[in-house]
Formats: sequence, structure tokens, C-alpha cells
Amino acid sequence: MTTTVEKVLYTAKAHTTGGRDGASRSSDGRLDVKLSSPGAPGNGTNPEQMFAAGWSACFLGAMGTAATKMKTRLPADAAIDAEVDLCGSGGEWFLRARLNVSLPVSNAKSPKHWWMPPT
Repeated sequence: MTTTVEKVLYTAKAHTTGGRDGASRSSDGRLDVKLSSPGAPGNGTNPEQMFAAGWSACFLGAMGTAATKMKTRLPADAAIDAEVDLCGSGGEWFLRARLNVSLPVSNAKSPKHWWMPPT
């Protein structure tokens, strides 16, 4: 299945040097991070952590957009815990990822399902 792009809304650009033990900086300077390998000593973050943070933020934003289109809204305490595994098998590396979504109902007057508009 191919999706036709009608309009590019945003393009993120980053420059990385030194690989996992280097640094990354976005073209606008708002992101400027030291990188390190998972489990390595030091102050850097690793690419898997950044992927988990970015993916979960984008997914929660998409859920908010979907809720708005359904004329409702996400609970204020909606949250996502992302898990990104760096895996290896047979000399190859790959990622495995999960999103654990929490949509608590904040009070007894809320509908059973937050996505159902009030009747």
C-alpha cells in the first residue's frame, strides 16, 4: 500500500558525529545531545532512548488529534510508556518496540470509555 503525500508538514534534520559515542545536534540547535551506548558509563543518552521518547510523544499527539476529530479529548493524565529493545541474532542487530498506553478515567461521572461522546 502506498500513501500519497499531499504536503510535507515538517522535516527534522540532525547532524551526528562519532556514532553511539558521539553527539547529535538538530539543524535549529534545539536538540544538542551527547550520545553513549546503552549501559555505558557517562552522561550521554542512547539512540534507543531518543526513539522511545519521540515515538511515544508522536503517538500520544496522534491520539489527541483522533480524540478531537471524535469531538472528545484525552484524559489529562493519559500517558505512554515506550520500550525499545536493542536485539541481536546471528550477528545481526534490530530493534523491537512496544507502547504501553494508559488512559485512566479520572472520575465516576466520566463515560466508561473516554472516546465515547457523552449521551
